[in-house]
Amino acid sequence: MTPSISYHIVAAQPAAHLFAVTLSVDKPAANGQVLRLPAWIPGSYMIRDFARHIVALSAHSGGRALSVTKLDKHSWQVEPCAGPLVLSYQVYAFDLSVRGAYLDPERGFFNASSLCLAVVGQESQPHRLEVAVPDRVSGSWKLASALPALDIDQAGFGCYLADSYDALIDHPFEMGCFEEVCFTACGVPHRFIVSGRHHHADLARLARDTQRICEYQIRLFGAAAPFAGYLFMLFVGGDVYGGLEHRNSTALMAGRDDLPLQGDDSLSDGYVQLLGLISHEYFHSWNVKRIKPAAFTPYDLTQENHTRLLWAFEGVTSYYDDLTLVRCGLIDKKRYLGLLAKTVTAVARGSGRLKQTLEESSFDAWTKFYRQDENSPNAIVSYYAKGALAALALDLLIRRDTAGRCSLDDVMRALWSRHQQDGQGVGETEWETLASEVSGLDLKPFFDLALRSCAELPLAELLADVGVAFMLTPSDSASDRGGVVEMMPCPSLRAVLGVKSVSDPLGVRLQQVWDGGAAQAAGLSSGDVVLALDGVKVGDLDKTLSRYRPGDKVSIHAFRRDELMEFEIALQGGVADTCRLLLQNDGGSWLE
Repeated sequence: MTPSISYHIVAAQPAAHLFAVTLSVDKPAANGQVLRLPAWIPGSYMIRDFARHIVALSAHSGGRALSVTKLDKHSWQVEPCAGPLVLSYQVYAFDLSVRGAYLDPERGFFNASSLCLAVVGQESQPHRLEVAVPDRVSGSWKLASALPALDIDQAGFGCYLADSYDALIDHPFEMGCFEEVCFTACGVPHRFIVSGRHHHADLARLARDTQRICEYQIRLFGAAAPFAGYLFMLFVGGDVYGGLEHRNSTALMAGRDDLPLQGDDSLSDGYVQLLGLISHEYFHSWNVKRIKPAAFTPYDLTQENHTRLLWAFEGVTSYYDDLTLVRCGLIDKKRYLGLLAKTVTAVARGSGRLKQTLEESSFDAWTKFYRQDENSPNAIVSYYAKGALAALALDLLIRRDTAGRCSLDDVMRALWSRHQQDGQGVGETEWETLASEVSGLDLKPFFDLALRSCAELPLAELLADVGVAFMLTPSDSASDRGGVVEMMPCPSLRAVLGVKSVSDPLGVRLQQVWDGGAAQAAGLSSGDVVLALDGVKVGDLDKTLSRYRPGDKVSIHAFRRDELMEFEIALQGGVADTCRLLLQNDGGSWLE
């Protein structure tokens, strides 16, 4: 049966970043068909108003032009017609991210949530999507998507079929001159395509390492993979990073220098970060694409879908992403603990952790976490980073109090088993209930502390039980993010302003001013450009401050907008917000 809803997409004007879309509806609503574009994309919890990129929408039927009325910011209604109804419009695509659509003469990418209007009332019908071979582009382009193919050429262009609109928008498309490697994980075929300019990258190694990640996670959940095949789509560039999960694919972005090089077996920090991103998005195949909050079943793509459970779906996934790397043998225990120390430091450096709980952070993702400003570290906490630490603490607590009989792994497997049985979303309190049932422990006191209070997590105590010493010290420099040590250091006597800064042609610009710091106490503000300290031009703030000691009083000249100001400041000592971890003897047993 031919689908009654079909889209034809062509890269019409790559240099102008314009896709042309033709939507055909065989049986439009009798009272005038309503069409709507999503306001957000699942996995990225912010209203993005994709409809603002639609250009010059028109409609006709049987050769007759039809009037189109805008109903709201993302909905239109076409005057009644017998059908078939045809809409034509263009979409401006210049969002270099994993969330929207992008087009230039070298590359194209889109999520259907940015290009394909939903036919309201017919979302459950099959949808046909045809992507035409583009012209006026560089080289011979190919097309890749995990959406089932209906009739495509060798390059991948042609017709694809989705069983619903929900399925359609859960399969991004990549087009351009990309490279491809393939591997099998637990019997499931996987493709890995890499677009963007890069030289001498060892894609075979990338495939081998990704295979180890995939096989570990498939086996972790104790059942067959939830898909018949999987597609990784990675774009590499100069200053890009991000990922977005989909039901059997993921869109990724990373720095080109993060790719492994041929003939180089080293493990750079950038490559470890890329592997962690791959691990994170793949883990989402279970944890959020299938096991998901009840608030997301189904998604309402017209407005915010609030839940207090994002810590469990993003935070827990953030715990397992690096944990997977050490458990599958890609990094050793010390490398893992170094990554963990940086996460602890990132959380400890924001006083927002003392003002916002994890449940509040989850609920307010739409308006706070995804809309951060210069004061965000003082006001909010990340449900990714602190959520990962809460997952670590929960895992260690369960292991300790069950004498190793149970762990967070068992909770995740129980969640997966429950999903396979009923396919229902997880209620706001069900995650906690299931964790207590699986472990046989009363975990309410822990959840009250970790999720509904701003108290510090008991990481020092729990890590000590598994042979890892934990200490927070002042940082040694502005670039010090913590890490693994061979012995615990003496506290630093470094003088600090309590700011995050970047270089500026006139001196240094303050990006953020921490609560309780010397700069805030003296009246300095984010956006101020510090010119001189005690009459001497400031170039490297860290180096300049190294000449002083805590308690010293200094004079600072700074521009606020176009006004020159002077501030008298009493320098402070560094706050104990930098994590040091020490692996003792045969510690770190939970990492094996």
